[in-house]
Amino acid sequence: MKVGIIGLGQMGSGMAASLIKAEHTVTVYNRSPAKAEPLARRGAIVAPSPADACKGDAVFTMLANDEAVSEIVFTKGGLIDSLASGAVHISSSTISVALAQQLTDAHDRKGQLFVSAPVFGRPDVAVAGQLAVVAAGTDSAIERARVALEAIGHKLFIVSRKPSDANLIKLSGNFLIASVIESLGETLALVAKAGIDRRQYVDILTSTLFDAPVYKTYGALIAETRFEPAAFAAPLGQKDIRLALAAAGELGVAMPIANLLHDRFLRLIATGGAALDWSAIGAIAAMDAGIRLSNGRRN
Repeated sequence: MKVGIIGLGQMGSGMAASLIKAEHTVTVYNRSPAKAEPLARRGAIVAPSPADACKGDAVFTMLANDEAVSEIVFTKGGLIDSLASGAVHISSSTISVALAQQLTDAHDRKGQLFVSAPVFGRPDVAVAGQLAVVAAGTDSAIERARVALEAIGHKLFIVSRKPSDANLIKLSGNFLIASVIESLGETLALVAKAGIDRRQYVDILTSTLFDAPVYKTYGALIAETRFEPAAFAAPLGQKDIRLALAAAGELGVAMPIANLLHDRFLRLIATGGAALDWSAIGAIAAMDAGIRLSNGRRN
């Protein structure tokens, strides 16, 4: 299959590597060309423009936010102008429900196929081709995209014929992850203030009550204050909570914990944490309690 990928951050690069490993013909584009060099050495074709990444059967977009996706898709010479009729745009970016619907309508008018396929998993999981893919789109769009989707993940969930449903699931999932991070941060602050070893506490939790990757991964990061380098930067977490709240507002659903998380992210970013991993919100409770963290920072 001839597949393009636009956006070579940590996740997009990992997905491209998985597609190359699966022996697809992969064309990559990134605004900063240097990020394409490692993939070129593995056999990827480097596109000089987004339009040149849209010449195959499918093109993935894996970009940071709504603004970046809209720019790539809707500007003159962008994806809408360049994708062939019957080819499929696979959007794996974490974007708003509203933009997903806008993309669906725009592609339909051009006779192009569209699949929303956000993923769960951190960059190391993407490199290993072990992402969980949540996909939604028409039957024909899903079948056109299926081989590429199966190449990037070990689990493929087809959830709906309406693409934006996949985006809502992704946003709700990231809300839950952030809720776990906040809860872990509060409990770790509690036990640490009593003099209990935080690492041992995480080991007890993840060996008994919460034997799940999300608790193991984020529990260890918070206990060890390992927030750099960021696998998922704090501003991206703030953006996802903001988009979840926007979707909730449209649906008339109150999400008080999401409002708390939104403020946690704003505080982290405003106090110099923009470059940290989003798990750094798990350190705020400890700093509020006057606990000196292992890296010497105190709020």
